[in-house]
Amino acid sequence: MKRIVSALLTLAVLAALVIVAATSKHTVRPVYAQSGCNVATLTGNYGFTFSGFSAHPPQYRGSNVFPFSGEGLGIFDGGGNFSATFASSLNGASNTGNPYTATYTVNSDCTGLLTAAPGSGGDNFAFVIVGGGAEILATDLSGATLSLDLKKQ
Repeated sequence: MKRIVSALLTLAVLAALVIVAATSKHTVRPVYAQSGCNVATLTGNYGFTFSGFSAHPPQYRGSNVFPFSGEGLGIFDGGGNFSATFASSLNGASNTGNPYTATYTVNSDCTGLLTAAPGSGGDNFAFVIVGGGAEILATDLSGATLSLDLKKQ
């Protein structure tokens, strides 16, 4: 009786391994970047939100980083220029009407860079265009830990 149970258990384990091995090759699909993007892919108004952590300004004491979040409205001109106005909260202190200007570049694989204009005080972002320009997902490259999500209006 023990031999039959052991044999059946071994057979069941082997069958499970064969099934997993055979189906796992078919469940992982290759990912290909979208192509055909350029600066003109981004035109019009985009609502956005950002959140993460930012290094503190000199007037703050204590921790080196604070929670930072906000939302706003930005405009891509289709020629490499971006401007925005946003409200933000740094460690609970809110600030509205913040201006941001930048230039942007777009690669053919729909990735790109958003570079803050000198004097803007803003951050620089690496981004990917999703849905033919319907959404942009971005990560801060300026030392803060921020995620930015822009959605076309």
